[in-house]
Amino acid sequence: MISKLYNFLIKTFLVFLPWKLKRFLLQLFYNYQLDETARIGLAWVYPKHLIMHASSSIDSFTVAVNLDSITLGHHSRIGRSNWITGFPTLTNSPHFRHQSNRRAELILGDHSAISKCHHIDCTNLVSIGTYTTIAGYRTQILTHSIDIKIGRQHSKPISIGSYCFIGTNCILLGGASLPNYSILGASSILNKAHLEPYTLYAGHPARAVKCLDQSSKYFSRNTGFVY
Repeated sequence: MISKLYNFLIKTFLVFLPWKLKRFLLQLFYNYQLDETARIGLAWVYPKHLIMHASSSIDSFTVAVNLDSITLGHHSRIGRSNWITGFPTLTNSPHFRHQSNRRAELILGDHSAISKCHHIDCTNLVSIGTYTTIAGYRTQILTHSIDIKIGRQHSKPISIGSYCFIGTNCILLGGASLPNYSILGASSILNKAHLEPYTLYAGHPARAVKCLDQSSKYFSRNTGFVY
């Protein structure tokens, strides 16, 4: 009990420190790999492993806990007030013990962005490619649920490709994938793996709605931020 309280107090203390000092202590205490140009705001971000490449950032009021690892690529960004959780591996809990290869991870590619007020469940791997935007608010990415057939909680990874755009208030379920150069329309439910790039997917559940113009500038930009 004392060690848990001590650990909580240390983490709380670190949250409020100036970034340069916080970065030094996070690397010292937790062995995080944080580029000198990366930055974490007033956020509670404590996975087992954290890698932040050059010019990546995590904004204030974001919470990221109970994950094996988070990796942010160059110039990638997690906005404010996001809730990122998981269920770490190598615990004594019976939860997900039947999935020996499960990885409780978030990987965000170069120049990709998660805006604000989203919920990302990384009980299993959530991988997001390069130059992709999770836009708007209140999107839920949920890698785990109850498997009725086997009568226990089960998880599946979710994959989002490069140069994708996910509209506001979407739901992505375990096992789903969005191919490169694709759009997921606002308030859609993605519940399976799709394969066709340059496609707008939308609906409940999401299906291919129309082909997209491959010459669209969003699909060829060389900076992540869209003005």
